[in-house]
Amino acid sequence: MPEMIFAALKDAAVDTVKLIPFLFVTYLLMEALERKTSDHSVNLISNVGRFGPVAGAVVGIVPQCGFSAAAASLYSGGLVSIGTLIAVFLSTSDEMLPIFISEQVALPTILRILLAKAAIGIVSGVGIDFLLRFTRYRYKTEKHVRDLCEEEHCGYEEEDSSILRSAFIHTLHIVLFVFIITVVLTIVIEGFGEARVAGILTGRPVIGTLLAALFGLIPNCASSVLITQLYLDGILGAGQMMAGLLVGAGVGLLVLFRTNDRHMRENLKVTALLYCAGVFWGLLIELSGITF
Repeated sequence: MPEMIFAALKDAAVDTVKLIPFLFVTYLLMEALERKTSDHSVNLISNVGRFGPVAGAVVGIVPQCGFSAAAASLYSGGLVSIGTLIAVFLSTSDEMLPIFISEQVALPTILRILLAKAAIGIVSGVGIDFLLRFTRYRYKTEKHVRDLCEEEHCGYEEEDSSILRSAFIHTLHIVLFVFIITVVLTIVIEGFGEARVAGILTGRPVIGTLLAALFGLIPNCASSVLITQLYLDGILGAGQMMAGLLVGAGVGLLVLFRTNDRHMRENLKVTALLYCAGVFWGLLIELSGITF
């Protein structure tokens, strides 16, 4: 048990440190936008809009969950749409690509999977933004960086507070939160065991897809590592693998729930949208017999 806890602390520290540059740069940009432009200009930037999911999905395929954390922060600050956020989450590769490369998976196979994730992110994100325009649900929830500062007590309201100080406090709070949750989740996952997970998912295409997507929602790189490895071992089908990896947004959901905690129902809706999208595309791939 002590060895497991030490390993969890070590892995969580490594994963969390990787987030720091992404989060810090994101908050610097958000602070600069909020302080140097008027509300009208910020709204204009946030609604550059229709192509937001396209850019988000393309950026998301880079093998780092830092982009999903950055997207969650931008959404909480009112700078990107729900569709853009979902596009980034669906496209995010997390630990999939490094594992594929280390296992010497054929390059064409890797490219097909990455392109499929990006395409799914684009279609889903654009579709969600389009459909929401015909509902009572606002296309963009009215939120601003100052709302985050009120939560984090970063000193935004102080005239002499610097952008660097505010961005540093935001980053510190999120990093500490992610570190603690990551340690807990890693211990739970390691204690449960890979063999048990494999036994639940094997030979059950529909149920396996639903469960793989549910497991993929766990905001920890261990879930994407396990799903990728089970696919390479032939235990998971292509659709099950995609369902799990599509919803596996790294720590993006953690950051969303932390930075957007004033809108918890909204966070749950985003999570439900992400899960439903992952299950839909996973079942489509699994039942149509598509392989990579």
